[in-house]
Parts: sequence; C-alpha cells; structure tokens
Amino acid sequence: MWRHHLVRVGALGHVGRFTAVDATSYPRGTRVVVRTARGMEVGEVLSPAADAPARGEADGSILRGMTIEDQLLEARLERNRQEAYTACAGWLGSRGLAATLVDVEQLFDGRRLFFYFLGEPPAEMEALTGQLAEVYDAAAQISRFAATLSEGCGPGCGTSEAPGGGCGSCATGCAVAGACGPKKH
Repeated sequence: MWRHHLVRVGALGHVGRFTAVDATSYPRGTRVVVRTARGMEVGEVLSPAADAPARGEADGSILRGMTIEDQLLEARLERNRQEAYTACAGWLGSRGLAATLVDVEQLFDGRRLFFYFLGEPPAEMEALTGQLAEVYDAAAQISRFAATLSEGCGPGCGTSEAPGGGCGSCATGCAVAGACGPKKH
C-alpha cells in the first residue's frame, strides 16, 4: 500500500497526494522538490505519510527535501519571477490596458512561466506573455542547472562508472553533487 504525503504546491496553493521516491516520511512543514504533471515544483508538506489518506493515485512524486543548492536555484528563479512580473505590469500600464496581473509563477525546473490575471486578460496579452516567457523562462544556465538537479550530472553520476571516477570529476565539477537527482552519492 502506497503512503501519500499531502503537499501544497504552486502559486495558487494546490494540495495533492505525493509519494516520496525514497520512501522517506517527511514531517509537516518540510519544503520538498516534487514532480507534478506541470514539471518540477517546490512544495510544502502539510501532512506526513502516516497521517495522509492512502486512497487513489498520487498527484506526483516527492523527489527530495530542499537542499542548499535547491534554495540557491529557487532564489534565482524568484528574481526572474519578480522581473517578469514587473515587465508585464509595466507593459499593461504603458498601454492603458485594464487587465489586472495577480502573480507570475516559474516552475522549479525553469522551463515554464505562468501569468495569472484577474478576470479575462485582453487578447494582446498572449503575445506579451509569450515574449516574457522566452526572456525569463529559458535562461540557459538555469535550465542546465535544473536539469543537473533532476537528472544527475551525466552517465554513472555518483558511481565509480562516471568518467574520471565519480561526481567530483564530471564536466560541471558537480557543484551540486548532493542534489543530483534521486541518485545517492
């Protein structure tokens, strides 16, 4: 029987059932990196596995508790999110559009950006949000770092089969050795 944690994710606070890939029971209040249908996100455990109902399918997986490296990436993504919000709000104001921007959310993998508006935004907003998403979504350094966090630093990551004998020898220097995906180092 699978044990699910109740985890709150996303700017709108979706609560879902998530299963820890390493079978860890995370206590209430723990910040975790999760994989959802949208991608990688940061969540907060609301109820540990022992307290959460075990019925039904999971809404995603808990990949790990937040690490220092995850917190650094989150801070960088937060700066991008704030810049995207400011740029979008400025664009709305300069054009006198009556749309109300509520929030901007960037997923933890850095690959998707969501703009939330109050009510129905004007048709012109689709072009703007597309342009802003290109600017703030896919900064190459963030995408590479996020990929390393979720997939590891390369073939054999964290094992003696890795080129040069382990995580410390990979091309990236594996500055994120403690966070390279679900693999143990």
